[in-house]
Amino acid sequence: MTDRVKIFDTSLRDGEQALPASLSVKEKLQIALALERLGVDIIEAGFPVSSPGDFKSVQTIAREVKNAIVCGLSRAVMADIDACGEALKVAERFRIHTFIATSDIHVGAKLRKSQQEVLEMAVNAVKHARRYTDDVEFSCEDAGRTHIDYLCRMVEAAIDAGATTVNIPDTVGYTIPSEFGAIIQTLFNRVPNIDKATISVHCHNDLGLAVANSLAAVQHGARQIECTINGIGERAGNCSLEEIAMILQTREALLGLKTGIRSQEISRTSKLVSQICNMPVQANKAIVGSNAFSHSSGIHQDGVLKAQNTYEIMTPESVGINKNHLNLTSRSGRHVIKHRMLELGYKDEDYDLDTLYQAFLKLADKKGQVFDYDLEALVFFDQQKQQQAFYELLYLHANAGKGMIPSATVKMRMGDKEGTASATGNGPVDAAFNAIIQVIGKRDVEIVDFKLDSKGEGADALAQVSVVAEYNGRRFNGIGLATDIVEAGVKALIYVLNNTCLADQIDEKKQQQKIAGV
Repeated sequence: MTDRVKIFDTSLRDGEQALPASLSVKEKLQIALALERLGVDIIEAGFPVSSPGDFKSVQTIAREVKNAIVCGLSRAVMADIDACGEALKVAERFRIHTFIATSDIHVGAKLRKSQQEVLEMAVNAVKHARRYTDDVEFSCEDAGRTHIDYLCRMVEAAIDAGATTVNIPDTVGYTIPSEFGAIIQTLFNRVPNIDKATISVHCHNDLGLAVANSLAAVQHGARQIECTINGIGERAGNCSLEEIAMILQTREALLGLKTGIRSQEISRTSKLVSQICNMPVQANKAIVGSNAFSHSSGIHQDGVLKAQNTYEIMTPESVGINKNHLNLTSRSGRHVIKHRMLELGYKDEDYDLDTLYQAFLKLADKKGQVFDYDLEALVFFDQQKQQQAFYELLYLHANAGKGMIPSATVKMRMGDKEGTASATGNGPVDAAFNAIIQVIGKRDVEIVDFKLDSKGEGADALAQVSVVAEYNGRRFNGIGLATDIVEAGVKALIYVLNNTCLADQIDEKKQQQKIAGV
């Protein structure tokens, strides 16, 4: 049996299902390219049949990603599988992942079919998927609560039908490691054709055991782990990619297993996913939390100063955390910025040096010193701005103070038109938002969440505002970055508004196709 464990990332499918707002095609592609750079083997890009937006996202990722297998999810339904095949056919190689529930509670209460009917649906789905690709994955949803005899029958039948990967999910995070490991071991002992497929696991974290269960599974023969960056996902989330990858790397001598993950990319990928998905990482999160390599105890600090491995079983650098907080000022030249970006792991094609340098100079003039995290934030928000914008802020002025009514004036570009409006509000941010809604006339956009955070440390840290808005029954997320809170909030709202425009365009195109009978 091989010692190589494949990493199947489902941040863009299972992870996105748990987000406060849907991601745009551009945002999903950014994450997919970061996952490719991280060394992920398979990227589950989405559920193509679920919406035109998801179909386009999967298709775009399949076209752009070259070094990882792009996968689409489908139920054991022919139309779902056809949508996957159509979206993914632009890729040189791709995978169709089809699934059906197998536990008694799902088969009886949800599907309302017999076990034999479900087995036949699974077999037909796998055979249909094989018409599009030789790389077909089949999942037994809720395998953790499926009777072992039926699970063995289902796995054997799926492999006979042509599945090259069979996934055993602990869909509701119910099992414990010894129990889940035993399920995998039993499959290897009882399924006669199991050597013809890769056994995969997909563990949820409802009891905090997703990583432990995944580890138990690979110790008993599974060779693919389905996981997400930062452990995002339905309910309590999925197996955390960074945790399982670093367990296998740090304890390779004991476990004898390895992955293709480039661990130095972990921190950067974690930050990108956290930013785009508006899902903050808790400070004490293993591997990527802000406290993961911090030492407060005097005894710990003394030990680390004498020998780093006294209290660190891995180095910050091994996961891409650079401890050199180099201060940059407006006197720093382009070559210094380029050198620093190289040290942070960015390639020339990852950003535009001239654009970054101009943004850096403006920021350096405002706050004096610029740090590594500032540069990375500037790169992220420049990439975010590259999306075709219908709305653009041309002017902003806000007033607030004790004893006065907060007010704001904005000037906006709306396509090829411009407009100005003034408004009051409960505070300067609210006033600016009211002015923007007034000038663009899009009054059916409702702000449902507003979060303020800082990028960096001290009083001159960059303000980061996250806005979630509801429009036409959907939620949209936007992030803005500036030294001024009002400006950061306005940028976040404008990003949301531009995404609503894209959604309107997709809906209009869909309606036209419906009228035309396409």
